[in-house]
Amino acid sequence: MEKMILKNIAYSYRTRYQTVHAVKAATCSFETGIVYAITGESGSGKSTLLSLLAGLDLPDEGELIIDGRDMRKIDRDEYRKTDASVVYQAFHLFPLLTVEENVMLPMELQGVAKKERKVRAADFLEKVGITPEKHRKYPKMISGGEQQRVAIARSLASGSKIVLADEPTGNLDTENGQNIVDLLLDLAHKEGYLIILVTHNPLVAAQADVEFKMKDGVLERLDSARS
Repeated sequence: MEKMILKNIAYSYRTRYQTVHAVKAATCSFETGIVYAITGESGSGKSTLLSLLAGLDLPDEGELIIDGRDMRKIDRDEYRKTDASVVYQAFHLFPLLTVEENVMLPMELQGVAKKERKVRAADFLEKVGITPEKHRKYPKMISGGEQQRVAIARSLASGSKIVLADEPTGNLDTENGQNIVDLLLDLAHKEGYLIILVTHNPLVAAQADVEFKMKDGVLERLDSARS
C-alpha cells in the first residue's frame, strides 16, 4: 500500500524582496483508495506543497516518507516515472504527438516494447473514456475535457499509483470538470489510487473524501461528512 507521511514539513524560498515561508510545519498522512482535496487562496502554499509531494523540491525541514522511504534518499526522477505523476491544469500534452503517442511516451521512456505500449495505451484511454477513433488525433483536434482525460491516461501509463492533480478542472466547463472529478473518484475507490488534488473550486473539494485547507503556509484538515 502506498502511503505518504509528512512530519513537520517546512519550505521557504526567496523573492527579490522577501523570504516566503510557503509551507510551515505540515504534518499529515495520505493513503491509497482516498481522494484528498487541498484548498486555499492563491499564494497560500498549495502548489508548493504539491511540488514537494512530487519530489520536484525537497523540504527545508521535516520528513517526507513515501511508502517507508525518505524522499531525500530516493531517486526522485525515478519516483516520478514509476510512483507519482502530476496532472496539470494546462494539460501539457505534446502537440506534435497523437493522443495515443502522448500516452505511450512514459512507457517508451521506461523501455516498454512498442507492441505492449500500444496495447496498454488503448487500455488506459478506454479507462478514461477516450474512444478509439480519437487515438490518432492530435491534442488540438479534441476538446479541453478530452485533453485533460488524455493527460490523466498518460499519468496512469507511468504505472504510478499516486496522482497529484493541480487544478485539474480549472480550464474546463462544469460538465467536463465533473467528469474529471468522477474519474478521479473512481480511480481511488475502484482502482486503489492515491489522489491528491489542489483546487480553488469548493464544489470539487466537497466531493473529496478528505479536505485540507492551506492558509499562509499552514495545512489544516477540515471536518467532512465524507471523511
